[in-house]
Amino acid sequence: MVMDPKIEVKELSVSYGSKPVLKHVSLTVPREEITAIIGPSGCGKSTLIKALNRMVELVPGAKVTGQVLLDGRDIYGPGIDPVEIRRKMGMVFQKPNPFPMSIYDNVAFGLRILGLGDRRKLDKSVEESLIRANLWEETKDRLKENALSLSGGQQQRLCIARALATHPEVLLLDEPASALDPISTARVEDLLKDLKSEVTIVLVTHNMQQAIRVSDRTGFMLLGELVEFNGTAKLFEHPSDERTEAYITGKFG
Repeated sequence: MVMDPKIEVKELSVSYGSKPVLKHVSLTVPREEITAIIGPSGCGKSTLIKALNRMVELVPGAKVTGQVLLDGRDIYGPGIDPVEIRRKMGMVFQKPNPFPMSIYDNVAFGLRILGLGDRRKLDKSVEESLIRANLWEETKDRLKENALSLSGGQQQRLCIARALATHPEVLLLDEPASALDPISTARVEDLLKDLKSEVTIVLVTHNMQQAIRVSDRTGFMLLGELVEFNGTAKLFEHPSDERTEAYITGKFG
């Protein structure tokens, strides 16, 4: 099957001051798939996905070279609005970070920033986003409650709903289940599998079993380099690089 690329990363390097964090990373993220990025702490995984939507440049002293193509257009090219890129490529972080406001206002937050003030349209968008995040049935009678009253797993799904509300084309997730219990983790994983037909997903995870369960392709990073990138089953069953094999078999990490 011919790969339909949504994102193409070409020779991407990132440094913070004089410290290189990513070194000439190249990979292709297919449309409507889940791509997992694995590797030990400090290998550059989080920096990679922050570079995919230009969040990395918010770090003082960050320098980016190379290309990130979204549907063939370089997001670091001249005249590109980083705010628009971040809208197209939503981010969900490791620790659930709902705003200290109602469940409804959390989901509506980005829509209001974009200028949507019509209450009926907001109501519809909030409901649709919570349905897509598998959270509507649990919250439909609690929309005015503070989002911080939700459980950790519900808060993370709320953050996903908030990201989905502005209709991103790509969803970037940085360890979205690392702070969750196994039941909540399973719900988030099921949600991601449901969403991949609607939105391209890039998932950073320390949990190799999670990558096996949910992803179509996996990249292994080490010391700022992308060591190997392949179909998930092939990477875990027949790694082509001895460093990948050493990591997935627990010899280091």
